[in-house]
Amino acid sequence: METRRSFITKSTLAATALGLVPSGAYSLTRPGEEGKLKIGLVGLGLRGTNHLKNLLQREDVEIHALCDIDPDRLDLCLKMVAEAGRERPVTFGEHSHSYRDLLSMESLQAVVISTPWLWHTPMAVDAMKAGKYAGLEVSAATTLQECWDLVQTHEATGTHLMLLENVNYRRDILAVLHMVRKGIFGELVHFRCGYQHDLREVKFNNGKQAYGGGVEFGEKAISEARWRTQHSLKRNADVYPTHGLGPVAVMADINRGNRFMSLTSHASKGIGLHNHIVKVGGEDHPNASLKFKQGDVITTTLETARGETIIITHDCNLPRPYSLGFRVQGANGLWEVDGNRIYIEGASQPHQWDEASAWLDRYDHPLWKKFGNYASGSGHGGMDFFVLNAFVESAKGNLAPPIDVYDAAAWSAVTPLSERSIAAKGAPQPFPDFTKGSWINRKPYDWMKDSF
Repeated sequence: METRRSFITKSTLAATALGLVPSGAYSLTRPGEEGKLKIGLVGLGLRGTNHLKNLLQREDVEIHALCDIDPDRLDLCLKMVAEAGRERPVTFGEHSHSYRDLLSMESLQAVVISTPWLWHTPMAVDAMKAGKYAGLEVSAATTLQECWDLVQTHEATGTHLMLLENVNYRRDILAVLHMVRKGIFGELVHFRCGYQHDLREVKFNNGKQAYGGGVEFGEKAISEARWRTQHSLKRNADVYPTHGLGPVAVMADINRGNRFMSLTSHASKGIGLHNHIVKVGGEDHPNASLKFKQGDVITTTLETARGETIIITHDCNLPRPYSLGFRVQGANGLWEVDGNRIYIEGASQPHQWDEASAWLDRYDHPLWKKFGNYASGSGHGGMDFFVLNAFVESAKGNLAPPIDVYDAAAWSAVTPLSERSIAAKGAPQPFPDFTKGSWINRKPYDWMKDSF
């Protein structure tokens, strides 16, 4: 069996598959010609390190620069590069804006941004202004102004941005998308999705990895607990919508023949993080006196121009198993991820669920059929390989990516709009049209290709 590295060495997927003329601020070497895509990584935490690991499997890229303000993370990543037999990249990290020195490198062509959320938009805007093809981790923005900043910078510079939403490449998601495109569910009516994941051990961490390891966050903690928990303390909003919303937005052709029209959101009371602090740290722990603003379960409903509804659930502060809660429902039936079940009128026994596995196997996506073996070990069940491959191949050809800046803005806008609706006791919020009317005639990206 070929290795992932040997596959990518021979791969010429990008330009040849799409046959599109590149556009933008720079000209990149075509696959098959001499030269490699010169990539910089900004943010070398767990996510950035995983991206580095996967990029080091590719012979068509050069790790040109690394940036992180934590010298230990830089040292770790330099060791990874050396062990892979690659040349030492240039490093940056003297201060919080050292990433701008990285972006000023004329030889750098693309950048992967994997930093805390509040840095995402500023860094992506600076990257596009510098003419660097930007790969941005989720979510892309935390305010409506930031959403517009991303769109307007792309339009002003012609530089592309791809949102690195890996769940769009999950095997079952792409199989269901295949079924949607084949009309198995009929005309689509309703979706459910979300991010339902017990993150208490992530939001509170004192250096131990097991659950119950601590109740510290901020400067006393490590990894995501240094910054992520602050959002639960300060904001009552769905702060992490894209893992669920991204896949169903593609199924519903959002920004490409359809768009979000309005949003309502409600939040339950918030007791989960306080209870965790008391249970692990005791009632006298200083953090036990904090009032967390975020409700434990946040429910958001979207309406689309074509009349579908989408329910998004954010549930990260209570004990529960992991689920993104997907449901795809149309005139002819529905699929639900929880329970691995499906019902198709005329194929299923009336009023009885079928196990979904046979359907998912039958409609396995061409990407997974062709390249599934190469995805093994890349992270998150293989979908990390596909999302990063799509980014690299898009950047090599300087092509508009599968998940573009308009998707990044629309999917991320759920955070500030849900915050507004919750503060207004569930009042509807009009949804901005980040495409400024072009959604009507924009053609859906062809997700059924066997390239990227």
